[in-house]
Amino acid sequence: MLFYENSERKKISQLFIFEIVFLRVKINLPRMYRIIRPLLWTLEPELAHNLAIKLIKFGFLNFYKFDTPLNLEVSVGDLSFPSPVGLAAGFDKNAEIFYELFKIGFGFVEVGTITPVPQTGNPKPRIFRLEEDKGLINRLGFNNIGLLAATQNITKKIDLKRKQKLGVNIGPNKESKDRVRDYIDCLRKVDELADYIAINISSPNTPNLREFENTKIDDLLREIELNKLSKKPIFVKISPDLENKQIASIIESILKFNLDGLILTNTTTTRDSRLKSKFGTQEGGLSGLPLSELSNQKLSFAYSITNGAIPIIGVGGVFSGKDVYEKMKLGANLVQLYTSMVYEGPGLIKNINNEIEMLMNDDGIKNLSEIIGINRKA
Repeated sequence: MLFYENSERKKISQLFIFEIVFLRVKINLPRMYRIIRPLLWTLEPELAHNLAIKLIKFGFLNFYKFDTPLNLEVSVGDLSFPSPVGLAAGFDKNAEIFYELFKIGFGFVEVGTITPVPQTGNPKPRIFRLEEDKGLINRLGFNNIGLLAATQNITKKIDLKRKQKLGVNIGPNKESKDRVRDYIDCLRKVDELADYIAINISSPNTPNLREFENTKIDDLLREIELNKLSKKPIFVKISPDLENKQIASIIESILKFNLDGLILTNTTTTRDSRLKSKFGTQEGGLSGLPLSELSNQKLSFAYSITNGAIPIIGVGGVFSGKDVYEKMKLGANLVQLYTSMVYEGPGLIKNINNEIEMLMNDDGIKNLSEIIGINRKA
């Protein structure tokens, strides 16, 4: 450690301490996340995330195993999901721990965003916790190990028996001269490995990427349709910052080029004046509780256009079973979360699944398909 700067020595010491602490108390971890979290959060957010990935690889989630209630099963096309609750892209960027995440009650996990070649992403610091608002801001910039290494990670675990589904989120490299080709290269490589594929055209952290939501959408979707290798569902992930007429235009293009669905929504670059955190003005995409209302508005509008013609995955501000239930009533077939698990820990997924089951019993619902879109607002 003598060769490191003081700040680096401090980080290394913290990591060593955390490993010792987690090893010694792991038997009680399911009840201790809220106690341990303040200690974990003394680390910078990205360092804490990297430590979490390492701990999950070590077996940390084995203490959170959870059998999903049978009546939470949801069918989307030819796919059957044991729960409508999934993990959004961004947590398992490199497809390292998706199988471990299946064990805690997720019905599906979406890995990525994966780009054709490795890239380091934007300069650090690039993740900020908005603790008072239960939100995060990130400007990571598709940092990942690249298509070859990520698909090798998937291949190592893809044959393990599972009911849960794997989504793979793909995008272009920042410096690419042909971003459409980047999408196609990724699509062709992950097709045989994924249960569904997510086309990320809406991250705010790659310059000009969101042009694909506007003038370039048809060019991209036409190429995707021409290069589809199988009947694997392909979803397009869009921004909450679009005007409704833009969303309607994207839906029209998705239907025209025979793609399969929407993911609503990615993070937002808008900032609510009610944000309390000192980090609220940082550049990047805002997720978590502050995104909930906006994402629900866009979800409801999208469903009013599709009327169930294509499935929708709802994302943004999900912290409870009630939040999942609400998004499904607004038109989501499936629902993803990410930020809430950072705040509440791995036990959250079990609680959400149990709460959904309770809400179904209260409403006399036998199948979640009965509630999809019943509260839509045109």
